Amino acid sequence: MLSAYPRLRAVLLRCAQAIPVVIGVVVISFLLTRALPGDPAVYFAGVMADEASIEETRIAMGLDKPMTQQFVIYVGELLRGDLGMSLTSGRPVATDLANRLPASLELTLTALILASAIAIPLGILAATRPGTWVDHLCRVVVTAGVSLPTFFTGIVLIFVFYYLLGIAPSPLGRLDFIYIEPDHITGFYLIDAALTGDWETWRGAAKQLILPAGTLALFTLAPLARMTRASMLGALSSDFIRTARAAGLTNRKVLYGYAFRNALLPVVTTLGMVFSFALGANVLVEKVFAWPGIGSYAVEALVVSDYAAVQGFVLAMALLFVVLNLVIDLLYTAIDPRIGFEAS
Repeated sequence: MLSAYPRLRAVLLRCAQAIPVVIGVVVISFLLTRALPGDPAVYFAGVMADEASIEETRIAMGLDKPMTQQFVIYVGELLRGDLGMSLTSGRPVATDLANRLPASLELTLTALILASAIAIPLGILAATRPGTWVDHLCRVVVTAGVSLPTFFTGIVLIFVFYYLLGIAPSPLGRLDFIYIEPDHITGFYLIDAALTGDWETWRGAAKQLILPAGTLALFTLAPLARMTRASMLGALSSDFIRTARAAGLTNRKVLYGYAFRNALLPVVTTLGMVFSFALGANVLVEKVFAWPGIGSYAVEALVVSDYAAVQGFVLAMALLFVVLNLVIDLLYTAIDPRIGFEAS
């Protein structure tokens, strides 16, 4: 049956290939969290606790059991869909991740959309006008994006647009205090506010998103602009482009119909890598702007050795990366039909 549906077969095959990766992530995250310095039982028992209280806390947390037994218990809970209880928040880890993940995704996706809207046209212009001011501008933007740390860029933007000019809202979370959170539908404030027709809250959420998304966009547009420029330069120097020009095709058709489409594959690959990296590395942006995402949640859990929260974060990120890689593989075939599923 599956032989008649090569696309479905390829999707199932790639999902099966991801299973060992997820298993490896579960094992490694479990072992690494146990290797963290500090004793969580001492932290949660309190600074005034004696040895008996610490031992009671350790037994209540299950840390008195052998490592293999702890791992078996952890895997069994995972198979039941239970990521454990966060000791810092007092809520299930799955609930915390479900509440915080949309915030991180909304920030990262907005930053990537903004970065792509700037980097891809800039890379195309730089490739079609090498040596001009546009090409030099592209290099300056790429250099600045790579060189400036995200926390420094965020602080500068806050200082300029919030403190000096006063045109940006206070950098404290996803909504200013004068707004009420939209009804929870997807967890994305922009989408939820639009679905409920609350455009005032939508504008408030959009304003609150500009500075952190701009900070992350400046960091992510550098590799996108560089890859777009390099890919377009390679495509424009190819024989098929010279043949297309000789056939009398318009410059727009040659540039976007042939050169850009052939240069798009490495750009999509870079976009997927940048998204994966940005989602895991936006913790600095979340800290600077008090953004309640999973990055700041993971750091807070890591500081106090909250095993369940750290393991849940690592597992959620691994699953996101697996899904992202699958989406990129499927995009390849949509962009270039020559990359079929038969090779799978």
